[in-house]
Parts: sequence; structure tokens; C-alpha cells
Amino acid sequence: MTPTQLSVSKSSDLYETDFYTWTVEQAKFLRDGTWDSLDVLNLAEEIESLGKQDRRELRNRLRVLIGHLLKWEYQPGKRSRSWSNTIHEQRYQIKELIKESPSLKPYLLDSIVESYGDGLDLAKRETSLDESCFPQECCYNLEQILEQDFFPGEQTESDLID
Repeated sequence: MTPTQLSVSKSSDLYETDFYTWTVEQAKFLRDGTWDSLDVLNLAEEIESLGKQDRRELRNRLRVLIGHLLKWEYQPGKRSRSWSNTIHEQRYQIKELIKESPSLKPYLLDSIVESYGDGLDLAKRETSLDESCFPQECCYNLEQILEQDFFPGEQTESDLID
């Protein structure tokens, strides 16, 4: 084995045994331009997983947001500042995520469809309402879901429970 092959082999082993040290080492190789020392296969896999992580975060935030919109609409007697704050926070975080990674924008509609079932499950568990109370497909469009002032049903300060 050549010294370069030994270095790459060592990096691959490190990837399996000490991920943090592997990341520090790979960053150093990149900064130094030591291309032959890079663990290219594992590095490519990690870069791909970063993109997938953003898509997972988008779906998770939509799940929480949709779940709270459903709770808000279908259990108006239990509306709270906590629910309102969660709705606002998820919208804010989704907008920030899209701002940081604009290429996620085309996945928004698919992510809503993918997240609805989980949001519905969240609403069912947290309200104890029967599944038949809720629509089986998302009843909110993209604009409503992301609109800062959209709350299904009426929203008044007297609706909120502290």
C-alpha cells in the first residue's frame, strides 16, 4: 500500500470508530488541499446526508405546525398561548430554513403531503379527538400554512388560555 492509500484507509477506519475526529481531520485535509488524504466516499455520503437533514427538518417542522393548526381549528375551547407560540415559531423556523436553503422551496408541497399524516397523528394524540373529526387530507394550502396571521377559525384574545 502507498502512503496515500494508508492515510485514506486510516481515515475510513476513523470514520467508523471516532466520527468527530474524522470530521476534524477531513476539514484539515480540505483546508490544506491534501486531496489524496481525503476519505472521499464517506465524505460524499456525509455531504449528501446534510441535504437530507434539511429536508427532514422541513417535514418535521411542517408536522408540528400542521398538528397545531388542526388542534387550533378542531379544539377551539382549548386554544392557548402555547399553541399560538408553537404555530408562530414553526412558521418562523420554516421560513428561515427556506431562506438558508432556497432549493428546499420546490419540496414544500410534497413535504406538506408527507407531513400531514404525522401532523394528524399529533393532533389526535394531543386532543384525544377521534380520527373521524379531522380531514384525511390536508385542508390548508401552502399560503395558509405559512401565513403568519392565518389561524383556522376565529382567533381572539378571549380564545386563549394561559
